[in-house]
Amino acid sequence: MSPIQTTPVKSNSTISGSRSAVAAVLGLALMSLAAPAAHADEESRSRPPGLSPGFRFTESTGEELFASACQGCHMPDGKGAVGAGTYPSLAKDSNLEAGNYPVHVVVRGQRAMPPVGAMMSDAQVAAVVNYVRTHFGNEYRDAVSAEDVKLARPEK
Repeated sequence: MSPIQTTPVKSNSTISGSRSAVAAVLGLALMSLAAPAAHADEESRSRPPGLSPGFRFTESTGEELFASACQGCHMPDGKGAVGAGTYPSLAKDSNLEAGNYPVHVVVRGQRAMPPVGAMMSDAQVAAVVNYVRTHFGNEYRDAVSAEDVKLARPEK
């Protein structure tokens, strides 16, 4: 028997294969666009309730602001911590006696503490400073005002 000779026949399989490849690439591209949105949605669901999104704090009371901005370093009881750094205690802190001092530290930062007041309104800074000055064994009742905070802000 002799081998059978065949002639290659051109088909549309090459065109069909190209279409499949384009469809696959487009499908992957669409999925990659959906992934960040899904991740952002998952991230917002996993964020503990009450934490501010973005660059500005949305909390308004001193207690809420302390929980969002301060207690991560100074601890929920205000007693500070030592570990990767030293986070000073705010409990029974005589440095808080003069209200302008904590306002200055919150607004402008000091040493390792960033100027978190840049992410707060004047009223929010006053609220968190007044909260710290009247909690954790501190009994400084002369409240600071939003106007005091405004005067402590760096000039623009």
